[in-house]
Amino acid sequence: MTEKDLDEVLEIEKVSFPSPWSRGLFERELSTPFSRSFVATRQGNPAVVAYLCFWLVDTEGHLLNLAVHPRHRGQKIGGGILGFGIDYCRREGVRLVTLEVRRSNSRALSLYRKFHFQPRGVRRRYYTDTGEDAIVMGLDLEGSGNSSKL
Repeated sequence: MTEKDLDEVLEIEKVSFPSPWSRGLFERELSTPFSRSFVATRQGNPAVVAYLCFWLVDTEGHLLNLAVHPRHRGQKIGGGILGFGIDYCRREGVRLVTLEVRRSNSRALSLYRKFHFQPRGVRRRYYTDTGEDAIVMGLDLEGSGNSSKL
């Protein structure tokens, strides 16, 4: 992801989340040394069809944000960019990838389960916009033989 992608990323963000990230938050991720942000692109308009943001800190990865443009959902693009991110983490020596996901987000929960993320706990009332709980999930990249390929 680069600054030139941000208009299209923000379009996806606004239609995907009840409390979307601001341009400033994305810009900060692009300049943070331990942050990694990627886009999936296709020919046409919009060119950006998905994005992924995560942090790499020592041997841990933390997935912050993943979304697919509504017109491109159901085409395995989310799985593709998530698999790319997991492979990237593995190459960088990450041993554990974690994330939080809304309890009500059944599509995301299903995707993460396909990649063998396991529930690790609950953060009560984590999402301040609705008071919804977050499910904390983790993927052990060490010794589990998990493959990021679907």
